[in-house]
Amino acid sequence: MADLTTRKDRRAGRITFTRPKALNALSHEMALQIDAALRAWQNDPEVALIIVDAEGERAFCAGGDIAALYHAARQGDHQPGRDFFRDEYRMNARIEEYPKPIVAFMQGFVMGGGVGVGGHASHRIVGETTQVAMPETGIGMIPDVGGSWLLARAPDHAGEYLGLTGARMGAGDAIWAGFADHFIPESEWPGLIDRLAETGDPGVIAPHPRPEAPLAGADLSAFAGATVAEIIAALEASGDEAALKPLRRASPLSMAATLELVRAARGDASIRDSLAREMRFTARTTEMGDFLEGVRAQIIDKDRNPQWAADASPAHVAAMLASLGPEEITWEDAS
Repeated sequence: MADLTTRKDRRAGRITFTRPKALNALSHEMALQIDAALRAWQNDPEVALIIVDAEGERAFCAGGDIAALYHAARQGDHQPGRDFFRDEYRMNARIEEYPKPIVAFMQGFVMGGGVGVGGHASHRIVGETTQVAMPETGIGMIPDVGGSWLLARAPDHAGEYLGLTGARMGAGDAIWAGFADHFIPESEWPGLIDRLAETGDPGVIAPHPRPEAPLAGADLSAFAGATVAEIIAALEASGDEAALKPLRRASPLSMAATLELVRAARGDASIRDSLAREMRFTARTTEMGDFLEGVRAQIIDKDRNPQWAADASPAHVAAMLASLGPEEITWEDAS
């Protein structure tokens, strides 16, 4: 069976993740397939809107399929990772900038690469099982796929909190933080998808009241600290063990870079600025970061005991985020 299907359904272009046993993890080929479908439908008069959904109850898309990148980099070939990230980011930008409505139905886990697909849609629907997160610091990465763009626009210091801790958001928190738009019970999704395909009109979406958003009432003032060390010190002073626990497990380099990325993205004019900055880190992470060790510990060996070794100094963070020169991401294919 294909990992992803694209087709036209009455007035809609349909994109469906179809590898539920792998939690619909996004591969390089799937990213290219999504991008190709969006390009084909952009000027197609028969397609009024795009619907993105996923098979299975457990996940819309739980992240990127990164095992292949790990194995290639372990053999000294870092190009597959760079190629994947570049093409994925172009696809993320296309979704955010798309001239037609894109309606994403996001159940279960929506993490990493899944946020890059669903989180940039114009109409983002969540349900009672939705769990949204950007947990990349736990595998030696940063919130990429435009994650820094979304985190930068979350209220108060929720962006720093979510990016550093990888905390999961239910439907209410996801809407409050700007990662989703509408709560609709998942039992209603099939009927709504049918109406969208029939009418081509996102105006048929009738959201329910937003569920409770615990994060909206949380004290996140510690995450205003200028550095990760200051944030940790403030959390220790307040005795916030729940927030400290993931910070003690995450890559110090990834956390320091995430803090820089989220705060820099607050000044960005478009998602392309944020994605270009993310690309600078991800292009280097298999050689100069903690990514290989994080993937080994969490996905390959699954010992959950990463031995972080990358330099987390301000100078190294700056080096990881420095221009790639001629290798900077270009956007000619995303226009």
